[in-house]
Amino acid sequence: MLLGITLATLAIASRAPLSAQAADGLRAGEHEVDVNGVRLWYRVAGDSATGMPPVVFLHGGPGQGSYHFAELVGPRMERSLRMVYLDQRGSGRSGRPRSGEYSMALLVEDVEALRQVLGAPRIALVGHSFGGTLALEYAAKYPEHVSALVFAAGLWDAPGQTRLRCRRTMEMFPDAARRALGDSAATKDPACDWFWNQPEAEREAMNNALMFPDSAVRIRLDSVQAASGQRNTGELGNALFRSGLLQYRFAAMRRLTMPVLVIAGRHDGAAVGAGLRDLARQLPHARYVEYENSGHFVYLDEPDRFARDVSAFVSSRR
Repeated sequence: MLLGITLATLAIASRAPLSAQAADGLRAGEHEVDVNGVRLWYRVAGDSATGMPPVVFLHGGPGQGSYHFAELVGPRMERSLRMVYLDQRGSGRSGRPRSGEYSMALLVEDVEALRQVLGAPRIALVGHSFGGTLALEYAAKYPEHVSALVFAAGLWDAPGQTRLRCRRTMEMFPDAARRALGDSAATKDPACDWFWNQPEAEREAMNNALMFPDSAVRIRLDSVQAASGQRNTGELGNALFRSGLLQYRFAAMRRLTMPVLVIAGRHDGAAVGAGLRDLARQLPHARYVEYENSGHFVYLDEPDRFARDVSAFVSSRR
């Protein structure tokens, strides 16, 4: 999914070098800045207490874009937080690098370039799904610049989390698994290759059920996506998968010296809670919270609680 919107009432900053952008990088509204060979788009909105670091939202997908979060949850967050909605390279309204470079290292440096543009000594990070992966990697490289990190339904151990997802898929769709693998489905295909070999329509329906316990949430998200006029081109995701995202495992636990809030959805079949609880146990200063009525999009299933929890967590870690 790739989401976006035209906000005619907000001024778009002209493209300019980092030094020229830094002076007003936290000005409310839309911005464009050229960094690391690509044009990045971001929007600033909301108010916070004096001395509070800005909160940067890192979207999932990969390649989903930030608009859906800003539109559906942003107003709740902006009551007490200075929010920064970034479209990662190749996503939303940000540019596609002519070089085709989409490495994790470059994505991390894009976030660091954004921090410099904002003129903020420290930032708080809220990463969802793949955005959680990016948040971990940035925080491990630049721990001194991160005041707090919220890891929402994210990816940190692809092999381990894939096994948990496979188990949940077989529990939810036992008939489909047996049709594909026979009676010993649980032992024949621990990576759930059978799932990816299903017809596209059936696979999409199962995937939606794994992520959205309430179909009305998916319909609302799809409606916002359609209204945006943009889509996930797959360019960012394909590049990351080719470079080994499915084998990714975060290992720099001790580098995360800041407080971390790990949020899982009880009904999330994509990032199963057991895997996120395991991450929280390994981090030096982490707290695990599980949302009883949520799937993969915890901030859409329980938006008021999400905004309240994140605001309280970030505000106490200035």
